[in-house]
Amino acid sequence: MESVAGIVFDATRTQVLLIRRRDIPVWVLPGGGIEKNETPEEAACREVCEETGLEVKIVRKIALYEPRNKLAKRTHFFECGMIGGALTTTSESRCVRFFPLDNLPVLPPPYPFWIQDALPLTREILSKEVEGVSYWILFKLMIRHPVIVVRFLLTRMGIHINSKD
Repeated sequence: MESVAGIVFDATRTQVLLIRRRDIPVWVLPGGGIEKNETPEEAACREVCEETGLEVKIVRKIALYEPRNKLAKRTHFFECGMIGGALTTTSESRCVRFFPLDNLPVLPPPYPFWIQDALPLTREILSKEVEGVSYWILFKLMIRHPVIVVRFLLTRMGIHINSKD
């Protein structure tokens, strides 16, 4: 299965929109799986809307990331521009807000790398492996954050524990 991620900047490109997930309590870029008969572009717009309440359009494709292992998926990464809607939490997001690029919360890999990839305004589409996602990093995170890693592994198996608060 392939996935998508979308990055939404504010008008000045000094802040980025992040969601705090319900199933795994971490801050991430909005994104998810591509549904049957859906293009990556359609999936990115749908996922951003489902997770943030914002209607968006594709500004540009930033990258196509290839997995190094079974911890990641082939991911199409897009910059999206706001065209409507309003920021709101959803069944998938506990919190939705813009963060200054120079004051981001702790983000799990590969999101810090992806945000850096999105900063240059270029039309070139990057093609590279997903960075920062390895079994060794997963092991180290398991020692420091066992609950988060167990919840991540459960979601990889299709079991989502969505906290209502």
